[in-house]
Amino acid sequence: MRFLLDAEQREFARSLGMMLTAADTVTATRAWSTGDHAPGRAVWARLAEAGVFALPVPQEYDGLGPLPVETVVAFVELGRHAVPGPAVGTVAAAALLARLAELGDAGPAKRFLPALASGAVSATLTLPGGGPYALDADAAGLILAVADGKLRLAPGHARVRRSLDPARRLAAPLPGGELLATGPAVPTAARHATDWAALATAAQALGVGCALLDRTVAYVKQRTQFGTRIGAFQAVKHRLADVLVRLEFARPLVLGAALTMAPRDIAAAKVAAGEAAYGAARAALQLHGAIGYTAEFDLSLWLTKARALRSAWGDPGVWRGKVLTEEASRARHRPS
Repeated sequence: MRFLLDAEQREFARSLGMMLTAADTVTATRAWSTGDHAPGRAVWARLAEAGVFALPVPQEYDGLGPLPVETVVAFVELGRHAVPGPAVGTVAAAALLARLAELGDAGPAKRFLPALASGAVSATLTLPGGGPYALDADAAGLILAVADGKLRLAPGHARVRRSLDPARRLAAPLPGGELLATGPAVPTAARHATDWAALATAAQALGVGCALLDRTVAYVKQRTQFGTRIGAFQAVKHRLADVLVRLEFARPLVLGAALTMAPRDIAAAKVAAGEAAYGAARAALQLHGAIGYTAEFDLSLWLTKARALRSAWGDPGVWRGKVLTEEASRARHRPS
């Protein structure tokens, strides 16, 4: 089965790519790493104008969706341009609140979703199984925490910690805060939000891997060794071909998961995209030689992001386990 974008989706990706290229996301990401959010917020505002944050939000709450495929298209471009900020957290929070509303508790959705859709407010959150830290809590306007079957609006966050990717700043939400929802609907909505977070992260990783490949191909066409461009060496060609194949195998898995929104498909997409991006990072680091190791070189922004996204919301082992669990469940319910 082939998963291809239609003309409108391709144009959406192209326009986002052009806008982000003009927005100088490299400068914004470097500033974000130091705690200076102003350039990143300017990029965020332009994404909001393009409707990116309205894509996962249902239309009854001033959104455009939910539109998982278009969300994936957008997040591939966010990864390709190393856009900083809690974009995945905002998508996951929107999915959480929307599913709660579907299950009968529409109060939090009415209160927060319109602002999330417009981009006026960004969100971050912690979910069961996702670790104790929220991404970019120091920049988010909304910090949500799900634990023990309860959804709370956190009153703030603890000390900010640097992660492997300096632009991904982590902080634990403070305990307590306003109780927004409780009961069996909260864990169900949290699982739905985790799926959206994993899907957006997979798309972001795919974009990161594509950027690493593009930059490395451009570099090996310029770098010379023994009087020859290193891109002419077969070992280099084979290494980059392997990277391309893994990225192109991951792409239909990510798009297919967006179409079905099945937990098994999302888990497979998360593994494939994360591993493909990580492989692209390893190849880029090696083929760039010594300069690939320097933080001052822009390539480092994508190298560290590829490693961080691979383990975000659970490492590959966790998501492989989910694929096997879902497959075993299907087998048990398959007619004999």
